[in-house]
Amino acid sequence: MAKTSEKRSNSGVNFGFEATHWSAAGKLRGHMDATEYKHVVLGLIFLKYISDAFEEQHAALANMFLILL
Repeated sequence: MAKTSEKRSNSGVNFGFEATHWSAAGKLRGHMDATEYKHVVLGLIFLKYISDAFEEQHAALANMFLILL
């Protein structure tokens, strides 16, 4: 079976932008010290957690509001 140049995500779907993201991440890592990069990544993980929590609460409040109408 022939291999494709595009990488697959965990779901098996080809998006084609993974290589671009890896390239951009490599450029960032190339210009940062490892200790600085760690703080950037931890901050991004925290922002993702807060964003997910907000979306969950927003959806719950929206559903409650619809029930009250």
